[in-house]
Amino acid sequence: MQSDRISRARRLAPRALTIAVAAALATLLAACAVGPDYKRPAAEVPASFKEAAPGWKVAEPADQQDRGDWWTIYEDPQLNALVDKLNAANQTIAQFAATYRQARALVGEARSAYFPIIGASAGASRSGNGIASSGSSTTGSSRSGVGNSFNVQLDASWEPDLWGSVTRSVNAQKAGQQGAAADLANARLSAQATLAQTYFSLRALDSTQKLLDDTVAAYQRSLQLTQNQYAAGVAARSDVIQAQTQLQSAQAAAIDNGIQRAQDEHAIAVLIGVPASVFSLPPMPLTATPPTVPAQMPSALLERRPDIASAERKAAAANEQIGVAIAAFFPSLTVSATGGFENSVFSQLLTVPSRFWTVGPQLAATLFDAGLRKAQTDAARATYDADVATYRQTVLTAFQDVEDNLASLRILEQEIVVQRQAVESARQALAIVTNEYKAGTVAFVSVLTAQTTAFTAEQKLESIAGQRMVSSVGLVKALGGGWDASQMNRETGDVAAPAPLPASSAMPVAQSGAGPQQTQTK
Repeated sequence: MQSDRISRARRLAPRALTIAVAAALATLLAACAVGPDYKRPAAEVPASFKEAAPGWKVAEPADQQDRGDWWTIYEDPQLNALVDKLNAANQTIAQFAATYRQARALVGEARSAYFPIIGASAGASRSGNGIASSGSSTTGSSRSGVGNSFNVQLDASWEPDLWGSVTRSVNAQKAGQQGAAADLANARLSAQATLAQTYFSLRALDSTQKLLDDTVAAYQRSLQLTQNQYAAGVAARSDVIQAQTQLQSAQAAAIDNGIQRAQDEHAIAVLIGVPASVFSLPPMPLTATPPTVPAQMPSALLERRPDIASAERKAAAANEQIGVAIAAFFPSLTVSATGGFENSVFSQLLTVPSRFWTVGPQLAATLFDAGLRKAQTDAARATYDADVATYRQTVLTAFQDVEDNLASLRILEQEIVVQRQAVESARQALAIVTNEYKAGTVAFVSVLTAQTTAFTAEQKLESIAGQRMVSSVGLVKALGGGWDASQMNRETGDVAAPAPLPASSAMPVAQSGAGPQQTQTK
């Protein structure tokens, strides 16, 4: 018994050694990936923001922490509730979430090429060859040769990754998955910022509406004053008509203001995934002021802007495709094996004499393709160059975006101070002219001029306040919100595709993320 085990071990040892050597050789060859290794393309990054206010400084470590729900810095419960609905039901986010799930599935598809393909089959057939079979010569009868055939077999084939083509493909799909995660984050950030900007624009219109309503009331009092003056024989009939005209113009402006507000309200409904017909926001004048935005180094944009991260990952994926194209110049090795049972008698199918097997490698190489592989390699390199240019252009646009919003906030902050002074001066002038008109020392046209000046100044003040909030949101968005490139490397659960919701419904917030950082192939 002991001798049988020893004999069997001796027979199996060479086979095991052969398998181990083959596996080691395949692993070694797989590590020899052809093509260029990826390095992040260089992009010019300024040392500081030109338009930054004096309060901005070099970022400290605490400034780089994930700020998460960035819109909460505005401390507006209504805005917070709207963004929660947007995260749950916005259809643009749902579209990019589905694209991310697709990209994650493509990584699994690419990884499957590392492993052999195994198939199974079973069959039965009955056939005749038309040749007379041996039989009784006395009867003279004959019949065609008819036979049965039964078979069960397993087939396996495997193509070792000799030149790193599979590895490059997997790396490309990983980069694509991370890029899709960044695209999803960018879509979410863009939708959130658009919602916040539209919301503050609507609140600014509510402030304007309050101003118009107050102006209408003031013009009504002015009309009553003019009518009293006319009745007393102090004012002319033309003064009454001018006062009526100014009142009616203000009433028309108050009505016209509702058009833009309604459109903003409808836009918010679409963003949060509900029909505009069932959504409304009660009027509430704007009272918020831009909060202090945490300081950032310019280089932080490369990590905190999801659109930059997406463009960089696309360049990484394109680089891997160059290696895939180059690998096509080298021969491919395929190892295939087949084994099973075949017999003409079904009851004897699964017996030792019925078994069969074949195994063997096949080496194949393309000798002539009329320049196809070279053209494919050139195309892959050109695609990479285009993606690098897109990445660098995205970086440039990002700095422009930040500078634009910094300049807007800085200039509007200076402008609103002066505009408040202008409003105060216009109010004082109106009060003085009104008293003089009551005393009969000035014409009514002076009152009309003072009223128009005061209204224009106050309307401009409300407009600047709204622009400051819109620019504040624009700056937060330009700085990447609360996003960070490391979020591409955090594996998350499935991102559910939200469905349209009634105004009173709610859904869980869809999650984003991506797989591990791609491994560089040497």
